[in-house]
Amino acid sequence: MRKSWLSRNLILLTLVSLTQDAASELLYPLLPILLTTVLGAAPIALGMIEGAAEAAAGFAKLWSGKYSDRIGRKPFVAVGYSLAGVGKALVVFSATWGQVLIGRITDRIGKGIRSAPRDALITDSVEKEHLGKAFGFHRMGDNLGAVIGPFFALWGLVIFHDDVRKVAVFAIIPAILSAALTFFVKESYFPKQEPVKVKVKSPKVSLSAPLKRTIALLVFIQLMNIPDILILLRLSDIGFSTRSVVLLYIFYNAVATIASMPAGIIADRIKPQYAYAIGLSAFGITYLLLGTSNNHLLAITALGIYGLFPAFTDGVGKSWIGKLSSKTERGRSQGLYQASMNFAVLGAGIWGGALWRKNDFELPLVMAGIGALIGVLLLLLSYSAITSSTDETRRSIS
Repeated sequence: MRKSWLSRNLILLTLVSLTQDAASELLYPLLPILLTTVLGAAPIALGMIEGAAEAAAGFAKLWSGKYSDRIGRKPFVAVGYSLAGVGKALVVFSATWGQVLIGRITDRIGKGIRSAPRDALITDSVEKEHLGKAFGFHRMGDNLGAVIGPFFALWGLVIFHDDVRKVAVFAIIPAILSAALTFFVKESYFPKQEPVKVKVKSPKVSLSAPLKRTIALLVFIQLMNIPDILILLRLSDIGFSTRSVVLLYIFYNAVATIASMPAGIIADRIKPQYAYAIGLSAFGITYLLLGTSNNHLLAITALGIYGLFPAFTDGVGKSWIGKLSSKTERGRSQGLYQASMNFAVLGAGIWGGALWRKNDFELPLVMAGIGALIGVLLLLLSYSAITSSTDETRRSIS
């Protein structure tokens, strides 16, 4: 009997992500103001903080993905979401930007510990032909949390008269709820109980060539993906108030929420390269608009377009990797993919923050936009190279 794509674990993990993202995104749009205005940090500090945090998440993903294939997924999910809550508390009560750095790294290590095992667990729980839809559903819940969080941030700014610190404290509540919900998730992967003999007598299984080529291409493109926190800083630089920045962030996440499920369905029906290219095109257009103009109407339009980027890349990329992975290597595959993407963001965060000048023409945004559009061409032109043996691989790992 075929199992429904809308599994119990998928629903629970979506609720877990929704509440955690509500916490993260309540805090995230406040960070540029907290760091630059309250704590006096320079723009390069924002890039370094986010880049270092993403790199820390990358190392954690490599480790957790590998070991979730050996001992199961759920322990990593529970620990990861709990640790993320601790990191948010550290950020909220920070007195210097260095303490914010420690908090963000702790938060992202938690994200790294949970992400690959969680996505492998989703893949375990859903039929392959529905993976795009399943990850789209999960991203929809995740993005809904990213609407709820900033909405409460905006409400808090009104109530507390733009006191960023007081508003940030509320992020701790949904973070605690998220960690509590993980204990209701059911383990779906139970490794065979003869690891010693297998380890001694069998060489390590190599990941498939299509999988490695796909990861390499997506990571290369990701090198131009400077952290979103610099987009929020750009909005502030061109004259949007703190409340307006949060409101625009809500708008962006609302578009991402609405588009995530259709994007997943589309990814199941067409080649994932095409779906991913749609999201990357939205990225390129947004960055070029924001980097070359300080017009508020264009900025609002750009944020609406930008909502298509995570909808057509985050879940699509994970489902793409899931379809190319064998069951016994799903955690490792997701860990390698997501970790590599995190390391790329580290580089992008450093060069983006270093080149930031608060000018009418913001060079890092323009460079990132052009790089994204080049990435679209690479995706489309390398289609046959990446997928030449994909069908054969799918048959061999089914």
